[in-house]
Amino acid sequence: MKYLIITIIGLCIASTAVWAQSEDKDKTVRKIEVTGRAEEEIVPDEIYFSITLKEYLADNKDKVSIDKLERELQNAVNKVGIDAEDLQIENINSYNYWVWKQKKAKDFLASKQYRLKLSELNMINQLLEYLDPKGIQSTNISEYSHSEIEKYRKELKIKALQAAKEKAAYLVESIGETLGDVIEIQETVDFYNPPMPYARNTKVMMMEEAQADMAAAEDIGFQKIKLQYEVRAVFGIQ
Repeated sequence: MKYLIITIIGLCIASTAVWAQSEDKDKTVRKIEVTGRAEEEIVPDEIYFSITLKEYLADNKDKVSIDKLERELQNAVNKVGIDAEDLQIENINSYNYWVWKQKKAKDFLASKQYRLKLSELNMINQLLEYLDPKGIQSTNISEYSHSEIEKYRKELKIKALQAAKEKAAYLVESIGETLGDVIEIQETVDFYNPPMPYARNTKVMMMEEAQADMAAAEDIGFQKIKLQYEVRAVFGIQ
């Protein structure tokens, strides 16, 4: 029994000694912590354009149907070179219209909102040229993106980590030391700043102004998407 007690005490003392040595070793680890950053601006190649078509009464009081306006839009999409699958219906509405002079019953005038995926901004002007301006209620650029944005993000993450290692290396070398292996990597900031969407109510008397505004934007240059990435890295010092 005494032998067993002595053995247990001896094991406890040995374990305490090993733990103390391990703790002392951790305290003597020399390391450097740095932040690496990378950013890039890219030109969008995916432009999401919303357009709302509405039925209206022509000068002869006949209603121009939404079906006719939709066929015009489909033909315009084909002429501009937009893929048919990149035209989708977003919403359908209708409202009552009272023809006061003729004292007729209320008539429903329908409207449809469509979403188009474009590759170039100038496609908008080309598209509007083929459409009946009286049938357009509003237009709006709702979103910008890039078809390979995930690839750009991956490349930026790599560049940010490489920048962190380069920074750590020259800081350590400036005091006559050598950079060791990486100990820890932590993502900190993934910043995505798309251009502000373009919005415009495009009624009959505003149609030419809207096209002029878009043309001016093309002449100035399309706003780019800004990507920024940060990483925190800890390296050992040999």
